[in-house]
Amino acid sequence: MSTHVAVEIATQPDCWHRASTLAKEVAPVLPRPGERVAVVGCGTSWFMAQSYAWLREATGQGFTDAFAASEFPGARDYDRIVAITRSGTTSEVLDLLESVTVPTLALTADGTTPVVDAADDVVVLDFADEVSVVQTRFATSALALLRTSLGEDLTPAIADASAAVGLALRPEWTSATQITFLGRGWTVGLAHEAALKMREAAGAWTESYPAMDYRHGPISVTAPGRLAWMFGSAPEGLAGDVEATGGTFVTSGLDPMAGLVVAQRLAVHIAEAAGLNPDQPRHLTRSVILS
Repeated sequence: MSTHVAVEIATQPDCWHRASTLAKEVAPVLPRPGERVAVVGCGTSWFMAQSYAWLREATGQGFTDAFAASEFPGARDYDRIVAITRSGTTSEVLDLLESVTVPTLALTADGTTPVVDAADDVVVLDFADEVSVVQTRFATSALALLRTSLGEDLTPAIADASAAVGLALRPEWTSATQITFLGRGWTVGLAHEAALKMREAAGAWTESYPAMDYRHGPISVTAPGRLAWMFGSAPEGLAGDVEATGGTFVTSGLDPMAGLVVAQRLAVHIAEAAGLNPDQPRHLTRSVILS
């Protein structure tokens, strides 16, 4: 029987399409060009915030920072704060939204939770909500919505996600003893998220870094039977550096977000091969609610 997370991973192409359509409908409440914006979240949501922040600045939309909600620097001047929160109940996110005076927007999967009252505006992606504790389709759907809001046509990415759902997982991937995920620019957030999925679902040894920083120490962990997995275009010479360690360099022509779908599937595969339930990771709950 399929796990919830496996089913949820497979629905991402449809979810991204719906998120792209929704982006056009909710455009009036999304960040406006020229606004100084802070994007916050916890865990997976923070990594999606990192990717969006980089893309928003790169497309000339305005100054954009990303923070873990618990580390928001209150002294900085922003025009809007965007919070990404699947559950709508995460304590650090709610505390932040209730403490600031600038306009706030929350992206959430559940429109009946406390974040609806805590934020000035709310965009609900209920079609991307999840049963599994491990977060996959909500996070990528939120990023799909935000990428569309920046003027990007996600049609190619959605097609790549459909391909990613059916892509065969190679034996050298499924048997790897360690994986280091790498990114550049907006894909650094995706690399961090891929590593988190592997740790959450499979309890596996994974690390993540900006690709150019990988040579500055982290490459020392790469060896035969281990992977260096790149999201997006690799820096010149990096593949050769990885091959020199005896490790395997993994790259793809897929849209990097579709590449994340492959990594999600790999995490589930490794978890199930180890006899673990990827829907219920050790020590984790759907939302962190602090007393």
